[in-house]
Amino acid sequence: MTDLLQRAGAGAAAAAAPLPPLTADHVRLRAEIRAYVEGELAPHAGEWEAARSFPDAVLADCARRGYVGLKFPREHGGSGDPVGAAVFAEELARCGSGGLGAGIGAHAGIALPPVWKFGTADQHERYLRPGIRGEKIAALGITEPDAGSDVAALRTRAERVDGGFLVNGSKMFITNGVRADFVVTAVRTTPEGGHGGISFLVVDRGEGVEARPIEKLGWHASDTALIAFDDVFVPERNLLGELHGGFKLIMVNFAWERLMMSLGALGAMELVLERTVALARSRRAGQSIRHRLAEVATALETGRALTYHALRLHLAGGDAVQAVTMAKLATQRAAYDAADSCLQIHFDLGEHAELAIERAVRDLRLGPIGGGTDEVMREILAKTMGL
Repeated sequence: MTDLLQRAGAGAAAAAAPLPPLTADHVRLRAEIRAYVEGELAPHAGEWEAARSFPDAVLADCARRGYVGLKFPREHGGSGDPVGAAVFAEELARCGSGGLGAGIGAHAGIALPPVWKFGTADQHERYLRPGIRGEKIAALGITEPDAGSDVAALRTRAERVDGGFLVNGSKMFITNGVRADFVVTAVRTTPEGGHGGISFLVVDRGEGVEARPIEKLGWHASDTALIAFDDVFVPERNLLGELHGGFKLIMVNFAWERLMMSLGALGAMELVLERTVALARSRRAGQSIRHRLAEVATALETGRALTYHALRLHLAGGDAVQAVTMAKLATQRAAYDAADSCLQIHFDLGEHAELAIERAVRDLRLGPIGGGTDEVMREILAKTMGL
């Protein structure tokens, strides 16, 4: 925290120490990842935003460097370092393109974890290991055109047939949906509605699977897609976890996804704050601007403390639902407001805002929506309070 405040202009302070659960090794890893993001990813952000995609080779390069596998056990080809994966999520957000960060993060932090936690040895061999190596790209398919935050209302159905399932339906706003080699897909396996009849299938790209990119406000480098399944046969061995037990899988996966979103928001806030502080210093900004930047710095550090607290609880295996939900709720709107404030400060100082800050305003607007809306977060918190 001290190092951040010094970079943001708070002046000299006591020597910084890693915030738990970070270690000195994680501080070195952060420096390594930051150098990679700033040297290899950020310079291409504008190019990939304009192309509405980034090369698959980028994800393969992250895999080769070991970043994709940070969270996963060594026996599956990973590093067994979930804290390192958290560092990667935070630093990746400094690339200047929310779509790039989302594409890499959706593969490594959202789609592969359920294959690891709930998959069979065969599924690990066919999907997890190639995913960690960057040889196959994964997407997670839950959200539907008529069932956004209401998971229980999903309609994509999987009917039992000889040797497996026949899948029909559609998924919306699926990150990596166009490029994915396989989609970890939530389906309804009973005629009844509600949470009890949801299962997960690993659906390979192939006949009957159609994906098309959709236009959106931000995340331009992400190939966010609408995916349609038309009589897609999925073999029995691609059932992920227990039949009709998919709601538990969703809830378990949400915890890590929301932590990753919280960490990404911190990285994005830090970037726009640093850039705007540097401009304010050069222009000898007045009191109003200085105070607005102080508010942004406070929001960043408040969000960081809450997010790292939630990360500690989650990694300890305790009940982290309330803390993770608070972290997600506290960081997403704050990150958007921070980027918007920094954008306005650039204009107030007579400067056209940097493209990275303009993109941050567009990209961070998704935060209060994706991974569970702010309204859903408030409802979850109310239930944890017995309300």
